[in-house]
Amino acid sequence: MEVSIINNTKLSRFETEVDGEFAFVEYRYYKGDIAMMHTFVPESGRGKGISSALAKYALEYVKEQKLKLMVYCPFIAKYIKLHPEYEPLIDKQYRQ
Repeated sequence: MEVSIINNTKLSRFETEVDGEFAFVEYRYYKGDIAMMHTFVPESGRGKGISSALAKYALEYVKEQKLKLMVYCPFIAKYIKLHPEYEPLIDKQYRQ
């Protein structure tokens, strides 16, 4: 499934529209880091790889912006375990 994702800076989330609803990864900036807080996909979009597409987009953004990452979202943590190339983005000082 092709997913078009944007960074909605006003709402502090990476988002895509799914059947008239939004799927997103919420983030916050904290002490120079970016914290991934929560991933949400509406029922109609589940099981289609949307969460993974959002996670990849968010982590690529972190890498491109040369930010350090704090992970509070269980889905993002799981995604990083499955894609260890993103492990170096994590700020070791704030590891969960």
